[in-house]
Amino acid sequence: MWLLKAAIFFTLFAFALNNQQLVAVNFFFGTYWKANLVLVVLTAFGTGLLLGVLLMMPRWWSSRKNRSLQVAQPAVVTPVKTPPNTGSVTADTLIMARDGL
Repeated sequence: MWLLKAAIFFTLFAFALNNQQLVAVNFFFGTYWKANLVLVVLTAFGTGLLLGVLLMMPRWWSSRKNRSLQVAQPAVVTPVKTPPNTGSVTADTLIMARDGL
């Protein structure tokens, strides 16, 4: 697991080193923001992530509320017949055990 985390870190680190050009993000009415390209990309990613989570929260809340309002019905337990134990293992019983029969 630590190897995956290290690979992700070094990939993001290389991305940040390769994208240090200064860029300008133009807004309305002549305003702009000058920052490194990596900061602009990461800000856009974080903003999209936050916006996506905030827009999904009402749906999550309503589905959670619906699940809590549902009345849990008791499970019906059916007895399972077990085959008599003959004490010998044959190829047929192994195949049946493998297939879940």
